[in-house]
Amino acid sequence: MSEAVLSVAGLKRSFVQGEVTIEVLRGVDFDLQPGEIVALLGPSGSGKSTLLQAVGLLEGGFEGSIRINSIEAATLDNEGRTKMRREQLGFIYQFHHLLPDFSARENVVLPQLVQGHSEAEASERATQLLGALGLSERLDHKPAKLSGGEQQRVAVARALANRPRLILADEPTGNLDEGTADIVFAQFVELVRAEGSAALVATHNEGLARRMDRVVRLHEGFLQEAGA
Repeated sequence: MSEAVLSVAGLKRSFVQGEVTIEVLRGVDFDLQPGEIVALLGPSGSGKSTLLQAVGLLEGGFEGSIRINSIEAATLDNEGRTKMRREQLGFIYQFHHLLPDFSARENVVLPQLVQGHSEAEASERATQLLGALGLSERLDHKPAKLSGGEQQRVAVARALANRPRLILADEPTGNLDEGTADIVFAQFVELVRAEGSAALVATHNEGLARRMDRVVRLHEGFLQEAGA
């Protein structure tokens, strides 16, 4: 078996509220293999977003090991963590967070320019990704002129723009109606597979979860394989 894209061991996270300590993650162990798409299930407040923030190197205060492409996160300084997020990770949230003054294509071009790609290369890549998501006729539309489903497709393209090894998605279709969510999710899975990325997708939608390669559940601070 090839080296895991993401390997988590003994991950813990607690929060102090007044005199009470709340243990959200109590010892999570998890591996994600190259090209694997895994659903992360759990009720609201179970710690799904906390886990994604940890493995996305977005927040400190965690105990345990997080290895991304065999690199131990704890060995990275702030600059190294930023570089890791920019080069190896792609993020999709429940709300699209697009830049309102830029077109769909420009929203996908910008992260590539930050990465050092030429404008021509970035524009070609953005056009290809958005076309794969059915947005060839909407490239120059700003977010306000796009539907909710179209906006989220742009967010998917943006997350994949720099060819990340790992996609972290937090309720990526949670703001969409059921029919639109089904379409957008199908396009997301198809594109992620075509790009060869791995993905960890937090969702409360059991139907969507069953369409992924594997399902894990957060329960009382621990991660369990579905059915365990």
